[in-house]
Amino acid sequence: MLTLVLGLLFAGLFLASFQSDRRRLRNGVFLLVAAWFLLQALLDFLIDLNPWFEWLNLVIVVVPVVSIFVFAGFLLANGVTMVRREGPSITSFLPMAVGMAVFLAPVVAFLFVLSGQPVLAGIAALAFFLCAYLGCAFVVFLGYAVVYSKMRFSPNPAAVIVLGSGLIDGKVPPLLAARLNKALEIYDAVTPVRPVLVPSGGQGPDEPRPESSAMKDYLVTKGAAPGDVVEENKATTTRENLAYSVALLADRGIQGPLLVCTNNYHVLRAALLSRRQKINAEVVGAPTARYFVPSAFLREFVAVMRDNRVTNAVLCLPMFGIALLITVALMNSPVV
Repeated sequence: MLTLVLGLLFAGLFLASFQSDRRRLRNGVFLLVAAWFLLQALLDFLIDLNPWFEWLNLVIVVVPVVSIFVFAGFLLANGVTMVRREGPSITSFLPMAVGMAVFLAPVVAFLFVLSGQPVLAGIAALAFFLCAYLGCAFVVFLGYAVVYSKMRFSPNPAAVIVLGSGLIDGKVPPLLAARLNKALEIYDAVTPVRPVLVPSGGQGPDEPRPESSAMKDYLVTKGAAPGDVVEENKATTTRENLAYSVALLADRGIQGPLLVCTNNYHVLRAALLSRRQKINAEVVGAPTARYFVPSAFLREFVAVMRDNRVTNAVLCLPMFGIALLITVALMNSPVV
């Protein structure tokens, strides 16, 4: 009964927070916790109905553990695919690095504990706490990113901002083309007054022209009226994409709800940033090549953790304290 009550409580918190603003990462926390308690409540109900269902308790313990190693293997394989298709780079090697860390972390921690050294045992305990925290945070981020990307957006935006993502030889690559195509889909669907299209992106050191210029050419070639396309050609980050585009629209007297177009892996972080900047915008995602998604989601997760580094530091601080207490206790133990 308690698990059911807790499940309903967190479900209620999720709905209240979601109705207030869907662009909150805590929505994902409430959703995950509610799902966990409701699942446990269902399991308790089935066991009370028939003790035969007790084997599901083992499944709940084993499946997450097995899933971790399956996920690590998948990341290693995806890293190989990324290197083969994208060439050697930090982005390409990221899935392999994370996959290897997931495999090796339990082994190293186990060896530290077996060493009998209190300091190493304390480090192993700290590593366990931090890995558990990161694992839960990633599940929350990934789960809510999927949920948010499936939400409906405003059917009549005043403008559609398209986030830049880099050019190849001065031309729009497939990743960026997907964003622009999504913006055109929205542009063509809105009547009678079509929204302003804002391709946003400055010129990188390895680019022959601003991203916004190539993006505007693409939009006009695909049917957008030149007068409906307003370039933002200074931004170099997502924060700047949003801030500069909104300022540009304000200078032209364009107000009202906005839509931001990006790729599906980038939707949640763009939404979080728009909320932080107090911008009245929803974010929609365009399809991304499947092999690219795992690496992209990992990078987005790292960026979100960095954006919330103060909160993460506060939440992790007790873990350092507990690990220190474990180390001191072991040092004072007569067994050691």
